[in-house]
Amino acid sequence: MFDFPPPQIFLQLSLNGALGGAMYGVAAVGLSLIFGTMRLIFLAQGAMIILAAYFVRALFQSFGIDPFLSLVIVVPVGLAAGWLIYQGLFRKAAVEEDRNISLLIAVGLMFLAENLMTVIWGGNTAGVVTSYTASGIHILGIRTSFTRTMGFLIALAGTGLVMLFLRKTLVGKAVRAASEDMTAASLMGISPHRVNAIAFAVGIALAGAAGVAVATTFPFNPFAGFIFSLKALVALALGGIGSVAGALAGGIILGLIEAYVQFFVGGSWTNAVAYGVFLAVLMFKPEGLFGRPYKKA
Repeated sequence: MFDFPPPQIFLQLSLNGALGGAMYGVAAVGLSLIFGTMRLIFLAQGAMIILAAYFVRALFQSFGIDPFLSLVIVVPVGLAAGWLIYQGLFRKAAVEEDRNISLLIAVGLMFLAENLMTVIWGGNTAGVVTSYTASGIHILGIRTSFTRTMGFLIALAGTGLVMLFLRKTLVGKAVRAASEDMTAASLMGISPHRVNAIAFAVGIALAGAAGVAVATTFPFNPFAGFIFSLKALVALALGGIGSVAGALAGGIILGLIEAYVQFFVGGSWTNAVAYGVFLAVLMFKPEGLFGRPYKKA
């Protein structure tokens, strides 16, 4: 007979799932921006997150910079790196109708990043341990770690800033217009390459922010990024492609699903159920839970 857990345990599960899922969500927001303008599923997003986590670790170990304070370094570096990666690798491929070229470049970039991280930092599991790593926050009898809470706040702040950027700035409005119809946006004088580069830069900057959260919360290794890419893709499908807030919500929903499955069914079923939900959403509600329905031809 199924026994529902006490309310306090259920709330604890929900809190843990939501905090963990927020990191999937912020990665999905970056994917959503890149896909919106370039129509590219950027599979290297997870590798960029892990690369940022190693960068945060290096700043902490070499210069004593607190991981969360390193956001002021990691995010601008991510912006610059995203701009350079687009200009160097994707600029020519972005104008091609065949998106498989860009997809293959993204896969190649993922493998390159993984192997470079292995050469530089080794293949062993790493992490960032600070004086507050084991610290917890107690609210109404529910405990959560300080680092998970900070990761959740980073995800909220990152998503909120992206939404403000897209809605309140001329450049952001140009990105939105291009994501709706690149041809029409071009006729209005919007440069496709400029919009693509901006979206790509912001997407990599979000990967940097996610890397800070990952470095302080989870152990990681050079090959952990692919899982983050898959989970971000699932979160994007759940929330709805084209919805920034939906991408974050999709990540939180995915985190909740994983937490509940792990507790009620077993850890070995976590990924199977998560990917099963992913397929079900694609089959029955392909626009996602918060996306706009597709128009039938």
